[in-house]
Amino acid sequence: MAFQVLLNVFIAFMWMFLQNSYTLSVFAAGFLFGLLIIFIMRRSFSSRFYFLNVLAVFTLFTIFIKELILANLSVLKVILSPVFSHTPGIFAYETELKKDWEITMLSNLITLTPGTLVVDISDDKKTLYIHAMDINDAEEARKEIRDSFEKAIKEVSR
Repeated sequence: MAFQVLLNVFIAFMWMFLQNSYTLSVFAAGFLFGLLIIFIMRRSFSSRFYFLNVLAVFTLFTIFIKELILANLSVLKVILSPVFSHTPGIFAYETELKKDWEITMLSNLITLTPGTLVVDISDDKKTLYIHAMDINDAEEARKEIRDSFEKAIKEVSR
């Protein structure tokens, strides 16, 4: 992926030099032209087209922002309710992620979401123990994490 990014920047600079114009708009046009060239040649690279990873990172960021807003509203609802009716608890989450940075990213995203906290990670790095401020159904919470954060992290890394 890094090679594709450097190649795209190199093509953009070459485009600027060939146009004999050193403005940002000419660089952007060269960058888009380089993106098109790399897209056409994508089968000759060992890794997938790098712009798909950029889109996956953007998707992961939007998923996190959405979950952050929903979790804040949920915590606000628990805090403002006059009756103490929430059920805190710890549940185990089996992850399919393999790399250390993927597991760290998942743990950080869960911890940064209000109302949840990764308490521990098993020694084999397969199980995350998560404390939730209000958990009615642990299986539903596992499904939400798997369908949102873990799926998006897989898209970024693979």
